[in-house]
Amino acid sequence: MTSKETILTAEGLAKLEAELEELRTVKRLENEERLHEAIAHGDLSENSEYVSAKDEQARIEGRILELEQMVNTAKVIDNTKKRKTKVELGATVDIEDLSPDFEEDRLQSYTVVGTTEADPFAGKISNESPIGAAIMGKKVGTVVTVRTPVGDHQYKIIKIK
Repeated sequence: MTSKETILTAEGLAKLEAELEELRTVKRLENEERLHEAIAHGDLSENSEYVSAKDEQARIEGRILELEQMVNTAKVIDNTKKRKTKVELGATVDIEDLSPDFEEDRLQSYTVVGTTEADPFAGKISNESPIGAAIMGKKVGTVVTVRTPVGDHQYKIIKIK
């Protein structure tokens, strides 16, 4: 069975690899110590420390498996060398919200990344998000309509970096 690619920037892959290393070398060992201490207290049936440590162990091991899968299926996007004429993964795009009732911060800047790296508060939107999907493949000057829970919004692509 082939796994879905995990689309990442080089920076995103480095962050995942760092988190994986931290979990394997630090968090896993710290939790093992907690588990051994809890076991030393005896009677595991009513030992909340033991239950907590076992739950944490399951969370850590699950996250390690998840990160290993993402790293193993990573496809690193690197389009910094070519001039961008259309919106693609890794591009930073300045868009203007054309809604008449939207007056503040009409100009927004986003970097289009894969779903794993998406963080709208840091200016990184997924290529699968409503705005990301609408602007993918479009050129400067294009106006796109994005359906949102509060109605349709129109955005104009101002600049692609």
